[in-house]
Amino acid sequence: QVDLAETGGGSVQAGGSLRLTCVASARYDSVRVRNYCLGWFRQAPGKGPEGVAAVDTDGNIGYADSVKGRFTVSRDNAKNILYLQMNSLKPEDTAVYYCAAVSLVTATQCLDVGAKGGGYRGQGTQVTVSS
Repeated sequence: QVDLAETGGGSVQAGGSLRLTCVASARYDSVRVRNYCLGWFRQAPGKGPEGVAAVDTDGNIGYADSVKGRFTVSRDNAKNILYLQMNSLKPEDTAVYYCAAVSLVTATQCLDVGAKGGGYRGQGTQVTVSS
């Protein structure tokens, strides 16, 4: 019931920065994006999906340990947009990044549920970090 579209991926050298944007939209008038936890996830070649960062409906934020201190997630509820500012990028951050909307979960639960395929997700955007 939520459509998501990501932009902002690209190729950078290690140590560089990128900002990802996810625009969420409700399919029906009865659906409210603000009632969903929004999160960023990634999948690297040959690896399973990983929760990166999420913001729940109360504004609480959760991060994967691998990105703490380097990535910053933010949410604009008025525009239904989720951002991910990625600094000090490393080659191991290379992956397809996608956003997902998961209902009735905390930020921490969102990272787990979304990584397992729960909720609604976008098509993803490629991030490539070269050494």
